Amino acid sequence: MAEDTQNRLFERHTIRPVPLTDRHGSGRGLFGIWLGINMLPLTVVTGALATALFGLTFWWGLIAIVIGNVIGGVFMALHAVQGPRLGVPQMLQARGQFGAHGAALIVAIALVMFLGFFVSNLVVGAQALHEVVAGIDVTTGIALATAISLAISIIGLKVIKAFVTAWAVVIGTLTVVCFVWLGVTGLPDGALSSGSFTTVGFFATVAIGAVWQAAYAPYVSDYSRYLPARTGARGAFWGTYGGSVLSSVLMMILGALIGAAVPDAEPMAGLTAVMGGFGPFVLLSFALASASTNAGNIYCAMLNALTLGETMRKGWRPGARSRVTATVILHLAGLAIAVLGQGDFLVNFKNFILLLLYVLIPWSAINLVDYFAVRQGVYDVDDFFAIDGGRYGYWNWTALVVYVLGLVVQIPFAVTEFYTGPLAVRLGGVDVAWIVGLAVSGGVYYLVARRKGIAPVPTHAPASHQEPTAVPGA
Repeated sequence: MAEDTQNRLFERHTIRPVPLTDRHGSGRGLFGIWLGINMLPLTVVTGALATALFGLTFWWGLIAIVIGNVIGGVFMALHAVQGPRLGVPQMLQARGQFGAHGAALIVAIALVMFLGFFVSNLVVGAQALHEVVAGIDVTTGIALATAISLAISIIGLKVIKAFVTAWAVVIGTLTVVCFVWLGVTGLPDGALSSGSFTTVGFFATVAIGAVWQAAYAPYVSDYSRYLPARTGARGAFWGTYGGSVLSSVLMMILGALIGAAVPDAEPMAGLTAVMGGFGPFVLLSFALASASTNAGNIYCAMLNALTLGETMRKGWRPGARSRVTATVILHLAGLAIAVLGQGDFLVNFKNFILLLLYVLIPWSAINLVDYFAVRQGVYDVDDFFAIDGGRYGYWNWTALVVYVLGLVVQIPFAVTEFYTGPLAVRLGGVDVAWIVGLAVSGGVYYLVARRKGIAPVPTHAPASHQEPTAVPGA
């Protein structure tokens, strides 16, 4: 019996299409997963940027957080409908737009992003553990969190989903308790009115909320690809959107509140300060949740690593052993990076997610326009794995040139630690580069694709990939 249970839990699929016989679940099941994915101290830290770093009042920070997540969540969740339809990991599907070799660039960027979020969660979770457990420094906490994540990741997606969903309930309840506690015991005098509205701070917070959601776009089909092929776009979209936006907003608002109350402290230390005797219990729960659910970041990184490997060695069919090997290597890499880069974390993390915004937006725009407007969700999935690239070839220069254009047009509007574009200066430092990149990349790709006559694949493609896909809610 125990062996049968282990066999059912241990994941043997990797980057190849999930067989229809192994599909299960529903769109509603995605809600719990995405609710738990954001129930992490890192989300609290991100929300604290609004008040602690950008100096907004709590109320302006709250408004900016909601706007950014609501907008960014739309683009993120639209990618979720591709999983049930195509049955392959999200970034592997980029071969349908960029070609087998061209997609490798986008996959590599996503791999770095997944590893970056894994490292970030390690550091913040370890900081939380350090605050509440005597004798455990941040480095030791990072090592412990890595070991927990590794044990869960080796088994596979079913166990990851179970932990994420369970922690959604625990951390969600504790977060509500935190708000009630702060409402009853009170905040430091002037906490809610400290700071001021600035255009730069407001739009920077909106951008961070948007990129928090957009950064999940390369994840979403990794989780939804196990759903039945005919589940439909609407369930996948709303399950993903609702869970991700709700949990992100809730946790970021808590972070903004902590940042307003204790602006000079690290967010996790600040949470302890304002929560009194209840603080250590909350932080310990956050630390354990972060260590457990962080396995999801490495899971997606692993899929991208295997995709890169398959690109370089066409015809290779990575199996369970390859999945485990890649998982171990990525954990060791993340451990080393986290230990070496734990200093000045808040500023470094802000720079990291803003950079992600610039490089992810053009890919997301091209992917969505190609899927919904150009090919109408119809692809020949077998050709994603063809040795010669199939109908998608090795390089789709149209998509690659548009992607580069999407990066270039953002430069004059970019606002970073090291460079501020000339048009951003004229706008007073307001960062609208992501809006420009989204509009230009999507618009230009649509016009060029239609001019070149790119269309859905012929009707001989597999039947499970033939049903036209409508925009959710239409």
